[in-house]
Amino acid sequence: MNDMARRAFLGMSHSPLFGLNPLPGETGQRLSGAIRDTRQLVQAFDPELIILIGPDHYNGFFNELMPPFCLGTRASSVGDYLTPSGPLNVPEEQALSLGRHLMDSGFDVAISRRMQVDHGFAQALQFMWDGIDTPPVIPLFMNAVAKPGIPRLTRCRQLGASIGRWLDTLPQRILVIGSGGLSHEPPVPTLEHPDEAVRERITVKRTPTRDEADAKTRRVMAAGMALAAGDSGMKPLAPEWDRQWLDAIEQCNLGALEALSEDSIEHDAGLSAHESKTWLIARAATAEAATTGIRHYQAIPELIAGYGVLFMH
Repeated sequence: MNDMARRAFLGMSHSPLFGLNPLPGETGQRLSGAIRDTRQLVQAFDPELIILIGPDHYNGFFNELMPPFCLGTRASSVGDYLTPSGPLNVPEEQALSLGRHLMDSGFDVAISRRMQVDHGFAQALQFMWDGIDTPPVIPLFMNAVAKPGIPRLTRCRQLGASIGRWLDTLPQRILVIGSGGLSHEPPVPTLEHPDEAVRERITVKRTPTRDEADAKTRRVMAAGMALAAGDSGMKPLAPEWDRQWLDAIEQCNLGALEALSEDSIEHDAGLSAHESKTWLIARAATAEAATTGIRHYQAIPELIAGYGVLFMH
């Protein structure tokens, strides 16, 4: 089987508000249809191994120790919002093999033997496989929110290319997923927050109480509905930025993305648009994927998401 037949790319946005905030009828129908069609393509490809690149939202990684990248040899989903909880099907020896390859290639990637992931990882698996009972999956965390350790565009492209060279040694059908983005700036606190208790909460790792988790869900839901109503101080979605990002990823014109300034990402598309770099990593690892199976985009303020899906093989 040639490389083109055995490697596929999936870029997919995520949102904690799926199933929580109501969507206008046609919006919800189009989105559900795109996810259904993508699932059919992924199931037809039938991957034997998944590389899943995603961010975190202060559920597994905190400012007390925030690596730019971290590879999980074991991982569990915390089950935030409406995503499933429990262990991911991580092939430990293959994850360690990838870790050794990256270290030998000049990437000082952190290794977690007990990674915790949230909806930034679990939702893509949930949508494609109805849960986290999936083919073997290697999770790679990318910091997308905690400055100054957000990886730069060029380093993301280089990391993806290095992952691709490791994939070249494998005989399996491999799906590489970038989960995150596109334009959005939800109410994720930063260390500039004026409330010391909030800064402490995103610094020191601990499991939130049920009341704290419920309060967070209500805040995020309210933020999405306010954005949809035009009654919000949050940065609006940026469909034109999203289109240009999708164009560059689809055409594998990764140099155009590297030419962007880091500051322009936050300025033009929102602080959490750095999550879109997961797509860059995944696409650099699958540069030979040339056939577009699906490309879908909707700006959905109720989900606080410039929501994109792109599957290529």
